[in-house]
Amino acid sequence: MEPQVLIWIVDGLLVLLAGVGGWLLRQLWDAVKNLQKEIKDLEIKVAKEYVPYDRLKDALEPIMETLSEIKHSLKDKADK
Repeated sequence: MEPQVLIWIVDGLLVLLAGVGGWLLRQLWDAVKNLQKEIKDLEIKVAKEYVPYDRLKDALEPIMETLSEIKHSLKDKADK
């Protein structure tokens, strides 16, 4: 085999390897960009739907009062 043909084969393999490597890196880059966008969207969604502690406390207050009443009524039962 002539040295020139061997050089062409090696060059062809290097080009093929670089092409496959470039395609793979491009796929990884696109996947990272999509994940970044999804995380950004999720952060916005969480920020919109987050319930502050004060609102949650106000919403749970009637439930806690009812539970306290049930607790007191059970303590006053004669047939413990």
